[in-house]
Amino acid sequence: MDLSNITAESLLEPSTFTELFEEDDEVERAHYLIELYDLAEKYKLKTKFDTLYKAYKKKRAEYDKVQRNGHITNIEHWTAFDSPYDRMFCGSWNATEDGITVETSDRSTVLACYHPILPVERLKNIETGDEQVKIAYKRNSIWREIIVSKDIIASANKITALSKQGIAVTSENAKFLVRYLSDVENFNDEYIEVKASTSKLGWIKEEFMPYDTKVIFDSNSRFKSVFESVREQGDYKLWINTVRNVRAENRIEVKFMLAASFASVIVGMVGALPFFSNLWGATEGGKTVTLMLATSVWADPTENKYMGDFKTTDVALEAKNDFLNNLPLILDDTSRVNSKIRDNFEGLIYDLCSGKGKTRSNKDIGVNRENRWSNAILTTGERPLASDKLQGGAINRVLDLECKEWAIYSNVQGLLEVIKYNYGFAGKHFVQILKQLGKDKVKTIQQEILEQIYEDSKMQKQSQSLSIVLTADRIITDYIFQDGNYMDVEESKQVLIDKDDLSDNERCYQYVLGEVAINSIKFDSLQSHTETWGVIEKGWAIIHNNIFDTICQKGGYSKKAFLSWAIKKGLVQAQSGNPTKVKKISGNPSRCVFLKLDDGIEVDTEGFMAIGEQEKIPFE
Repeated sequence: MDLSNITAESLLEPSTFTELFEEDDEVERAHYLIELYDLAEKYKLKTKFDTLYKAYKKKRAEYDKVQRNGHITNIEHWTAFDSPYDRMFCGSWNATEDGITVETSDRSTVLACYHPILPVERLKNIETGDEQVKIAYKRNSIWREIIVSKDIIASANKITALSKQGIAVTSENAKFLVRYLSDVENFNDEYIEVKASTSKLGWIKEEFMPYDTKVIFDSNSRFKSVFESVREQGDYKLWINTVRNVRAENRIEVKFMLAASFASVIVGMVGALPFFSNLWGATEGGKTVTLMLATSVWADPTENKYMGDFKTTDVALEAKNDFLNNLPLILDDTSRVNSKIRDNFEGLIYDLCSGKGKTRSNKDIGVNRENRWSNAILTTGERPLASDKLQGGAINRVLDLECKEWAIYSNVQGLLEVIKYNYGFAGKHFVQILKQLGKDKVKTIQQEILEQIYEDSKMQKQSQSLSIVLTADRIITDYIFQDGNYMDVEESKQVLIDKDDLSDNERCYQYVLGEVAINSIKFDSLQSHTETWGVIEKGWAIIHNNIFDTICQKGGYSKKAFLSWAIKKGLVQAQSGNPTKVKKISGNPSRCVFLKLDDGIEVDTEGFMAIGEQEKIPFE
């Protein structure tokens, strides 16, 4: 064996290993091997040479075994595709432009695939530790790539699913294709690069998906259209100038929702929980356009791309939020809500603002990876999310901003023409700015703003959420728009709710008083043709206990919690520790709740509530 002419390129050629193993003298072969290793070290190819040598040695052993049985098998096959990919050792497989075949022990030829195919990259998911493989295949003279789970290409039953991607695999050739892909991957273990991957957008340690390339996105099918929409398109300067002019009109709705969109990627940086930013008001005011503008910060704002709606399930929203991770979840029109979500909208708010999904088991009696996210949720609707039917904890997670009665934009069509074709730049620029500022600096800005807006009478969680929005507004004003047009702090504080207004018990009290006022005729003993709820005496509404139960259930309040609070406040009369008292109404004794009327409710000199024409209540 002549080693004098071996170069770095020829060292790894099949002929080198063929000549080495053709040397019958084992001592001489060992000398050659030592010299080859020295050359490999000189050319800095020792790891690759060692991997190939071990593969050839293994195949040589198989060859010798087969030969002893009277059969001959080729052991020096390499992939021979016309492709942009490096050649790979494939053992006894014939891998050419005509397809993948192998000769069996009875010297018959078996087809594994009609066209070129090979594994080119391994992806290890950061969140789950699961591994996927990037498969390259050639159909109609075009090379394509797909990412598939390892369990797909490891099973003859499952690999047939790849036929949907255009790979020529059937139940007949499935087991041979599985074997071929496994052999190529294992024979070339040192060559096939292993890369960190993720199925989430946003912050991945110090990187940000999809802008940084060190981490690979490994989920081709899950939310594919959303992922593909997060990109840069058009002219950034045109977008900047257009939005700067819109901001100059000083509509709080535009500035607030735009800042909330940017703020989404700050939530996790400052250790806060997700929150809702809801723009509500009459139709035709420009709410959807404002949501599209907020979307254009990151992605394509056109319909059925990034922006979604509530015509889905809570499980789907949880999965989407896990995927978006730090990018904003943007949902238009709360009136188009799925019936199941409508029945438990409060639960949805709690779940999405908790930052994590429910723990679920899988078919293998294990526990699935827990969904997690840290972002802002932008919504629109015709009414505020913080309705009387929501508990204080849910309301505390919502920033409701009312859209004024007149249209937000002077030139809606002009704005839409710009943002539909120019988008995605600002979000990437903002992430670069945050990296330059650093987490500590961003948190310092947020804490300064929080101290500025915090009031004891306001809810702390709401104040923190607003401070994050104002932090984003300050950064984009200074570094992106550079127009000095900051959001007015006092005007933005209109989204904050007083603690007293947020108290479930306080709201329950006001709710019951409202029900008493609306149904005042039912407290009039002279109206014998109506059902009786009780009586009004000397500033107290005396309500049948079962009627009071019904009122609390209708409003979604805890009767027990309210009565305990109301007794301490002197709003309910107690008797020997019992929150109800016995009262004769129309001659019949009944256990009742004695509720103090609000000072704003007028009563006559005998303590009866004044009854006028009953207000017509709009249907909800």
